[in-house]
Amino acid sequence: MVRDSREGERLAARTRAWPPGDAGTLPGVNGTNEQAGGAERTRRVLSGIQPTGGAHLGNYLGALRWWVDFQDRYDAYYCVVDLHALTVPGDPEELRKATIEMATVLLACGLRPDRCTLFAQSHVPAHAELAWLLECTASMGELSRMTQFKDKAAKGSEESARVGLFTYPVLMAADILLYDADLVPVGDDQRQHLELTRDLAQRWNARYGRTFTVPEAAIPPPGRGARVMDLQEPASKMSKSAASDAGVLYLFDDPATIERKVKRAVTDLDPPGPGTVRWDREAKPGVSNLLELLAALEGTGPEQVAARYDSYGKLKSDLAQAVVSTLEPIQARYRELSADPATVHDVLRAGAKRAAVHAGEVLERARSAIGLLQP
Repeated sequence: MVRDSREGERLAARTRAWPPGDAGTLPGVNGTNEQAGGAERTRRVLSGIQPTGGAHLGNYLGALRWWVDFQDRYDAYYCVVDLHALTVPGDPEELRKATIEMATVLLACGLRPDRCTLFAQSHVPAHAELAWLLECTASMGELSRMTQFKDKAAKGSEESARVGLFTYPVLMAADILLYDADLVPVGDDQRQHLELTRDLAQRWNARYGRTFTVPEAAIPPPGRGARVMDLQEPASKMSKSAASDAGVLYLFDDPATIERKVKRAVTDLDPPGPGTVRWDREAKPGVSNLLELLAALEGTGPEQVAARYDSYGKLKSDLAQAVVSTLEPIQARYRELSADPATVHDVLRAGAKRAAVHAGEVLERARSAIGLLQP
């Protein structure tokens, strides 16, 4: 759904590679595509983020900055996936507050409501209905193989885990398929869920006729922010749910906190000198993580960054300054937007209204294909 001719011209004109100067996983994806309904259209991208937990640098480098880039080159749909947040216990009022706050974060990072469709997942009821239709297509076996369910259930008890935690990959599939998305920017840990989405779309199309567009993953290449690791546990991904925030750089950490966390980041015991600072994920995971972070912020490669340093101190100092410089304008914009939450809510309402149009069309195709009687 291209909203006006000028936007359509802008989308068609912006055909650079992604990421800039690097084709990444997306060679030849600009331009137009034939959707399931048969019409030619501008390629569409969709992604979502949960509202709970503080947004961190991993979210920004691995997803949000690419969302900003994509909004000028694709028909972009982004949602705050508040329904997914219900898979774990939480306070209702806190969830409402967090949804507005996350939308504010997305706008502060650079999303523009005149260049993308930004909405809250629960504001478009078609997500829940299509999820049920897809659950009647998915199997228990393939859902039981989802590693994130196994990992999260292991932290508590599989017996007490909510059913929504087991089935939420199907809701994620519905989120994607409702918009005929060609591309889905996903973290490295979400590839399995996107593969499930592709499997469900292909199975449905084979059984009931061509209904859904089969999406592709958009994942930054290694060293470009695809998987940002914890500063204290470089074998683990930087995460909102980390046991300690000592290794997590949040988007709203102040400069002193950022400098402290980076200076205390895990490296190794090699003495200073040539070859000490090098990119080697297997032998030197801690310093490799720092090199990848600085490379992602600068738009270069980790090996090129490593060549500039012979000690960890200077690397950490430069990384801390780069993080501060990147986050300061985002923090300033967030403060401005936070002063007017009603406007942010209006953005979500307008986005949901636009999203519901296309979602309704796809849901109607699915209802008809599977044999439901029209009202």
